[in-house]
Amino acid sequence: MADPVAAGPGAPRRAAVLGSPIAHSLSPVLHRAAYAELGLAGWSYSAIECDEQRLPSLLDSLGPEWAGLSLTMPLKRAVLPLLDHVEPLATQVGAANTVVFADGQRRGFNTDVGGIVTALRQAGVTTGGNVLVLGSGATACSALAAIHAMGTVAVCVAVRAQARAKSLLAVADCLGMQVELLDFGPALASRRWQLLISTIPATGAEPVAAQLAAGTLAADGVFDVVYDPWPTPLAATADKAGSTVISGFDMLVHQAAGQVELMTGRAAPVCAMRVAGLAELARRRNIR
Repeated sequence: MADPVAAGPGAPRRAAVLGSPIAHSLSPVLHRAAYAELGLAGWSYSAIECDEQRLPSLLDSLGPEWAGLSLTMPLKRAVLPLLDHVEPLATQVGAANTVVFADGQRRGFNTDVGGIVTALRQAGVTTGGNVLVLGSGATACSALAAIHAMGTVAVCVAVRAQARAKSLLAVADCLGMQVELLDFGPALASRRWQLLISTIPATGAEPVAAQLAAGTLAADGVFDVVYDPWPTPLAATADKAGSTVISGFDMLVHQAAGQVELMTGRAAPVCAMRVAGLAELARRRNIR
């Protein structure tokens, strides 16, 4: 881990989350709650709409007051060649969700993996048996690294087009994992899954939810990285089926906590961040 930026209470620093679209992001609420709890009155955190084309110029435009950035779709892979240093984990998974500015360098990290591990462990979910991952994007790659860290060396991945799984297969090879690619459909019901991880949009997972509802597919634990709106059709169906259900909100809080620690050099106030995030999600539900 690189040396984080200095974080004196009176030192004004800036941070932000970048992505496209970004208006829905809960990250500003979580990070601002952390700054308030830590007494970092001079720190600010915003959301900036940014796509892959704009990313290089935006990075070049940031001044010395910037402490770091959170990255979401579609920037986690695109940022890698723009960094001066990338931690081994982010290199392994081919994605950085965090940039820290320190010593005149742009340093990339991946806190998604730790966020997934913590969310699963706190829910009491283990990964020693059959694991099924839905999707093959950057979050799916982080999910592979997370379950590998928990002791799993073989995983099944459901994709709609196997040609899109090249990056994921490269990550699996780097991690020393075996991957079996499956099509969405009856093949998913070939065994009982100890853990099912969905890294795809809620609508994309609806056919899998239908299989759970029909009893043709079974999973002891279901982790859906989507957190708003909640529950997703997959999560609601899994709950009715008796599965242990983990929300993407849990992953989000813990990956954000990792970012706060990297950017500020201070232990993240996870409870305060969780409370603020839940309050914001409740507010959003009330205005829909």
